[in-house]
Amino acid sequence: MNNYTAVCRRSGDWWAITVPEVKGIHSQVRRLAEAETMVREAIALFLDVAPASFTVTVRPEVPDVEDVLDALRARQEAQQADRRAAEATKKALDRLIADGMTVRDAGRVFDLSPQRVSQITGKGRKALVRRRRGHVEQERSA
Repeated sequence: MNNYTAVCRRSGDWWAITVPEVKGIHSQVRRLAEAETMVREAIALFLDVAPASFTVTVRPEVPDVEDVLDALRARQEAQQADRRAAEATKKALDRLIADGMTVRDAGRVFDLSPQRVSQITGKGRKALVRRRRGHVEQERSA
């Protein structure tokens, strides 16, 4: 799948957009939130392809000011740390549950609700179904 970059530059009250990968595509929008839709439509028309057949990355150009760049770098580092933490948490929860810890107790260890642990591991729903089946089987045998 091709990826195109929508480079957005502030121009008065508008965002001027260019797509470096496709010469001849220029557009403008009032709000950055509109950029992806506008560029997707322009690329689809220009290349005669389906709008869902490619991805668009919106890249707003910001002032080369130290505090803006520092904030953007810090946010990117935080997002990477969040991804690593999520992966490590899932792995740890899977281990605790595999070793016999309940979803509720595993959640307590990580300060997460049992529902959130179930979402992360996918274990809660399966256990619930097994318990329900066991309950139904007990009723049948009684």
